[in-house]
Amino acid sequence: MKAAILVQQHAPLVVAELDLPPLGVGQVLVRVMYSGICGKQLDEISGRRGDDPYLPHLLGHEGAGVVAAVGPGVRKVKPGDHVVLHWMKGTGIEALPPQFRWQDTVVNAGPVTTFSEYTVVAENRVTPIAADVPLDVACLLGCAVPTGLGIVFHDAALQPGQSIAVFGVGGVGLNVIQGAALVNAYPIVAVDLYEHKLAWAQHFGATHGVNAGSGDPYVQLRRLSCGQGFDVTVDTTGHAAVRALAYRLTSTAGKTILAGVPALGEPLCIDSFPLHFGRQLRGSHGGGTQPDRDIPRYVQLYQRGKLKLAEQITHRYRLEEINAAIATVQRGEASRCVLVMAP
Repeated sequence: MKAAILVQQHAPLVVAELDLPPLGVGQVLVRVMYSGICGKQLDEISGRRGDDPYLPHLLGHEGAGVVAAVGPGVRKVKPGDHVVLHWMKGTGIEALPPQFRWQDTVVNAGPVTTFSEYTVVAENRVTPIAADVPLDVACLLGCAVPTGLGIVFHDAALQPGQSIAVFGVGGVGLNVIQGAALVNAYPIVAVDLYEHKLAWAQHFGATHGVNAGSGDPYVQLRRLSCGQGFDVTVDTTGHAAVRALAYRLTSTAGKTILAGVPALGEPLCIDSFPLHFGRQLRGSHGGGTQPDRDIPRYVQLYQRGKLKLAEQITHRYRLEEINAAIATVQRGEASRCVLVMAP
């Protein structure tokens, strides 16, 4: 099979032919049809969280495809099933990670990888879906969509009429905004450095947009919150200054949700006094998503025309073009960038 391999940090991925390992207990062989590209992969390539001890290894943690075979003990799916591939743990066996062969080199992989024509994943990293759901939009349900929606529904428990400000309108932030619109929050404020991303945000339900590179964002956002701060603020960037700003703009009894992963060794400095009097600060791990519960619900919302998925895909690349795709995401040009595996 053809796969994109992270051989060295701060370097392009290498596209090469790998040998598939035999399936072990709890493992599922999936023909990957589409894969998304998330910020996590950019962090792994750039070393934002430090040196990588598992090189060389495969990347990708959201995708969709068709089950080709199952290993011993697998009961959740069968060959021919259409599935979403996700990094969040669902039900089923937490299988040992596979090891692939690249000529004489061992290539490592985690419980799920998606930058390849085929992949071997743990049973608890797949969720079956109906065969009539387009797999290109289904691949978005592996990370960005459930994380963003989960932040709204689970982490923040956002209520109708409550206010929210979302810092960073990438894949996760856009779906936080979409989720906020679904529960009729107001105002829904998108904050970003790119005007085209603020325009996307309005298409997905933002009522206001603030360009953080134009003027003082604190002053603009404080005004939009009527001087009270927001009921919920969400940071998807992971940058210390942005996280601190989100916290400052949270109301007295509001919630600050930190979804973006910080760089290694980058601390967050805040005034913790308000935490003793009702303000809440918490990190988000995939929006508290339970794949077996939430992914079918989101599929239903999509099928009923309530959830925009196809509209999120702005770029498509072949697997052979993986490095161009990654560069597009790094430049902030994409809403969601999808890798197309099948000819």
